[in-house]
Amino acid sequence: MRKLICAAALLALLLTGCGGEMVPPPPEVPDPPPSESPETPPETPEEPQEPEDAEEAALLALLEGMTLEEKTGQLFFVRVPAENALEDVTTYHLGGYLLFGRDTQDKTANDLIQTIASWQTQAVHYDTGIPLLIGVDEEGGTVVRVSSNPHLRSKKFSSPGTLWKEGLDALLRETREKSILLKSLGFNVNLAPVADVSTNSGDFIYDRTTGMDAEETADYTARVTEAQSFYGLGSVLKHFPGYGNNKDTHTGVAVDERSMETFLEQDFLPFQAGIAVEETVWPSGELRRLRPAVLVSHNIVNCMDPDLPASLSPEVHRILREDLGFEGVVMTDDLAMDAVKAYAADGNVAVMSIQAGNDLVVTTDYRTQIPRVIQAVKNGTLDEEAIDAACLRVLRWKAELGLLELTEAGTLQPAPGF
Repeated sequence: MRKLICAAALLALLLTGCGGEMVPPPPEVPDPPPSESPETPPETPEEPQEPEDAEEAALLALLEGMTLEEKTGQLFFVRVPAENALEDVTTYHLGGYLLFGRDTQDKTANDLIQTIASWQTQAVHYDTGIPLLIGVDEEGGTVVRVSSNPHLRSKKFSSPGTLWKEGLDALLRETREKSILLKSLGFNVNLAPVADVSTNSGDFIYDRTTGMDAEETADYTARVTEAQSFYGLGSVLKHFPGYGNNKDTHTGVAVDERSMETFLEQDFLPFQAGIAVEETVWPSGELRRLRPAVLVSHNIVNCMDPDLPASLSPEVHRILREDLGFEGVVMTDDLAMDAVKAYAADGNVAVMSIQAGNDLVVTTDYRTQIPRVIQAVKNGTLDEEAIDAACLRVLRWKAELGLLELTEAGTLQPAPGF
């Protein structure tokens, strides 16, 4: 595999000291090539590409050489713990760390860069040799884990609704700056864009959306996904199958009573638009595949599965995979949220989420959940083939993100810089 983006171009963004200065404006980097619509595919360059089967064979070989414990750990995209974060990378063979405000507060750029680099070094040189996913929720507006820190940006990134009203140029300009900033700090995944449709200011999710109808939200979702991909940043479309007017699932169960027709005609459209953005022409001129991931909500959607939250529902995942044709990584919303606790048999919520069809488990409680998943495989409750299928998709996404690259010998190794 080729490198994602020249490291020198990204490093030009970094601070030259640790004195709490703000990150300077991003350097001049070419904007994504304009297109008449998000559906217009870029022209394929004439230069030869690595055959997909060679990379797929390397992925399968990598998977085959991993232990059950290593494969299971790769499925966990977890909140950074307050203590022992470095040690836990190797203890649990983690797939990635997700940073919240606590992890970025009062940090300088150099603080973050060094901390993230230490985790990557631990994973690559002292554990599996597989780099970590490093993610953050930097949606803009009310959810800004990075730009809320004035040491990292002079002001918070704008909300989706504000940017969409300002026009396409403003949206692309700010998404460009956001992507370059996050990449320069060491992030490779942004849990955005929010693909939920909400036109009622009274909805819980409204302030995190464009505030527009399904068609405009679909256009926004595709544009942001395409722009983030252009700079090598993984996108996460959320919150499937569409949040609607439901209440906050952080604090309790939300039951969605809307019809399937509503989802087909409205809520699915932004997800379908984001999913369609699979290939992007990179600054180097290469045509590269970087599929977005999809995050599934904890809402109980009666027309799909009246008994289980979407994140734990095999039927909701079947709809995403089969009806919408999504082949990339599917992840849960945070399993520590109150909306799912009552539905997990004996506390085995991660086991249930993998059985439902998730590839990545987002949770704070990984120290309890990882051993339970391993035990479920050993006692036959969970089929190891489910672990293998999920792990393969995670590894494939890491390769698309440029964390792993194909060597001339036909093996995968960490990309230069790790």
